[in-house]
Amino acid sequence: MELKSGIRNRSYKSGQLGSGLTWGKPGVEVRGDGQDNVRKEERIKDEMDMENMRYDLMGYWIMELRLPPCGVGGKELLSIVVRALCPRAGIIWDPSPAEIHIKEPIEKEVNPRLLPGELLLCEANTVYKYIQEDGSNRGTYGKLVCTNFKIAFLDDDSASDDNEPQFQNKIVGENDITLQCVDQIYGVYDEKKKLLTGQLRKYPEKLIIYCKDLRVFHFCLRYTKEEEVKRIVSGIVHHSQTPKLLKRLFLFSYASAAPNNTDGRNQTVMFDTLEDWRDELERTKGNVKYKAVTTNEGYRVSEKLPLYFVVPICVSEESILKYEFKLALASYLIPEFKNQQDRADRNKEQSNLAYEIWCWSCHNGAALLKMSAFPKEQDDSTSQMQKAFLDGIYKTISKPPYELLKTDDLSSSLPSLQDIQTAYTRFKQLFLIDNSTDFWATDVKWFSLLESTNWLEIIRRVLKKAIEVAECLERQHTNVLLIEESATDLCCVISSLVQVMMDSYSRTKSGFQSLIQKEWVIGGHGFLDRCNHLHKSDKEEAPVFLLLLNCVWQLVQQYPPAFEFTETYLTVLSDSLYVPIFSTFFFNSQHQKDTNMSGESLKTQSGPFRFLTVWDWSVQFDPKAQAFLNNPLYAEKPKPDKSQRKTARFKHQRQLSLPLTQTKSSTKRGFFREETDHLIKNILGKRIGKFINSSDELPNSFREFYDSWHSKPVDYHGLLLPRIDGPEIKVWAQRYLRWIPEAQLHGGGTIATAAKILDLMEEVQSLQVKMDEEHSQAISGDVHSVPVLRNSARLSSLFPFALLQRQSVKPALPTSTWKDLEDEDDLVKRDDEFVDLSGDMS
Repeated sequence: MELKSGIRNRSYKSGQLGSGLTWGKPGVEVRGDGQDNVRKEERIKDEMDMENMRYDLMGYWIMELRLPPCGVGGKELLSIVVRALCPRAGIIWDPSPAEIHIKEPIEKEVNPRLLPGELLLCEANTVYKYIQEDGSNRGTYGKLVCTNFKIAFLDDDSASDDNEPQFQNKIVGENDITLQCVDQIYGVYDEKKKLLTGQLRKYPEKLIIYCKDLRVFHFCLRYTKEEEVKRIVSGIVHHSQTPKLLKRLFLFSYASAAPNNTDGRNQTVMFDTLEDWRDELERTKGNVKYKAVTTNEGYRVSEKLPLYFVVPICVSEESILKYEFKLALASYLIPEFKNQQDRADRNKEQSNLAYEIWCWSCHNGAALLKMSAFPKEQDDSTSQMQKAFLDGIYKTISKPPYELLKTDDLSSSLPSLQDIQTAYTRFKQLFLIDNSTDFWATDVKWFSLLESTNWLEIIRRVLKKAIEVAECLERQHTNVLLIEESATDLCCVISSLVQVMMDSYSRTKSGFQSLIQKEWVIGGHGFLDRCNHLHKSDKEEAPVFLLLLNCVWQLVQQYPPAFEFTETYLTVLSDSLYVPIFSTFFFNSQHQKDTNMSGESLKTQSGPFRFLTVWDWSVQFDPKAQAFLNNPLYAEKPKPDKSQRKTARFKHQRQLSLPLTQTKSSTKRGFFREETDHLIKNILGKRIGKFINSSDELPNSFREFYDSWHSKPVDYHGLLLPRIDGPEIKVWAQRYLRWIPEAQLHGGGTIATAAKILDLMEEVQSLQVKMDEEHSQAISGDVHSVPVLRNSARLSSLFPFALLQRQSVKPALPTSTWKDLEDEDDLVKRDDEFVDLSGDMS
């Protein structure tokens, strides 16, 4: 008697039944001979013929069904196997204990690959890692380790070359979780989940780790030694969830031990020198009205400000220092501060960004500036000092061409940081899926759940605000001053978006990286607090930088040829927030970084730390993987012809606007001439509103500007306005759905289109090389390399993060629908139902 499997046509003869039935480690091997086994094989074969479609959908072999150990004996487990495959037959295979042989797990010595400065803290063997995709509790055994850098699962089954991922991170592997990437840890006690924090009295039998990059790891500790369970669970919870000091971050251990042989800049402007700021002023033609100052060298003015920044050319460095001295003197006179440290902290808080800091200049001379709001509660002497200083600046600025200014308080016109954090917390829960059942259970109400998070609405509001600012700069030739409590959160988001929309240089890879350096890293965004890297206060945590990347992604997916980088670049950039070997996203300010630069190196025994920057992508990816970060379809800006440069520039100005001199208003009608007292009153007391345009005029003006731009052909090197109506705001699928196989389209999606285009580009490049060779003008290999995606049918729509072998065996139907179909007869043989829609309605 021979039994065949329908999927892979594997055959098993009588007497060989036990050789194919295994599940997990430790496993069960069934041994049987004689007529009893033959009769059982015949009955199973008959039932499998009746259940052919169900058998194929489940994707299992009857003789090679793999299940994890689930705490039941081989006798009960065999009954479960047969019931799962043949539910109507009522067959129960009841082997005797003599027929069951327990196989011991094979132990292999697997050691983690440690980075320089990385130390192994604790480990546990015989840990079972579940595969969450299909909900079948299948998985593999291995070793779970915790270091001062990451949590890693080491599988003793090495991956074959055929499954080698094309896009692999050299620092963080597929089964690695950096300690800063851990979001929450749950333990399972008697099938109940419990959040793990602090000291544990009882240790769980299962461990669930939710990551900030939305991965979910399930580990079974039931077969691990009790001592190892205590060490690994306590170690993971302690090193990933408890508060720590800044210098206990792995960033410092790596910097002191790793050789720094990379340049790290990659044409990215770091804005840590005076020359960088002057070059940026020259590039944007902002050096006519603004200048870079060295007033804050040694952080004499403020620890929140960078060493060098740009202010209106009318503001002297002496006036800044004089104002700072008077403000400090007033702070020391405040009676409610009882000690010198409190008064010093108050002084630093008030001197955060209490100046108009230049961000960027438009082609027509209008500038984008930012400034922090003054504290509401302060004594009269301090208020008088601030009023006098601002009054002097505004009277100077009121001279032409500075008279036009629009001030916008982002704290009142945009959601608060708490609202943003709450919305994102709800939003990410939609993608932290434990298994396929949970995914399909929520699929039927996906849109209502998505809308209830309010995350996409926040993205829409932020983009709308950026369009409003762009309108003031582009069409009204009006300077825009953004005001926020600290000017380091939403001010960074809006100013960055405006520059991406209006400056084509910011849409290049190096330009975008330079923008992040200028507005966020040097600009003083508190990455350490907003990402909660030290786990000191959840109240300070807010995904502000991630909000920017979501907004930029909306532009990238709407106008792909306008960007030199891809959405994959944005995704790995968001992942790099949690990789503590780069200093880019692990400090609150330039001052904090500089004061922590001193330290002792393990190799030199002295000297400052040499931190890496995230912009050196060769640290994380090899050249082949880096190709996925570059957009091969980028419409590079053509170089202007020198003979036509003057004509083109004159035409460009005529198309955009009238000359600036014709738009000047009388100095008597200038904004600051009449509104100085009113403006200062609002700055010192109330939130600043929109002073120039009334609430009735703004929507009409905005809508006219928005509709007018979208009615014209898109210039990929000019102004870009995102589409923000209705369904135009979408979910960043690659980042949020990449770990959910049910959301993937195998052989479909944008990656399939990109694969065809890349193949065509490769063919064109090959033909170009042949033509050049025929004309004896062979190029020297300076052709841009593109990633070759030969067979798009083998790729997932979420490539390069999700590969084909991660597919789920669940059908692409909601759970409720699938359960309704379970009781139906053979659906393949059923005829389609016919509904006559043209019949009599009576």
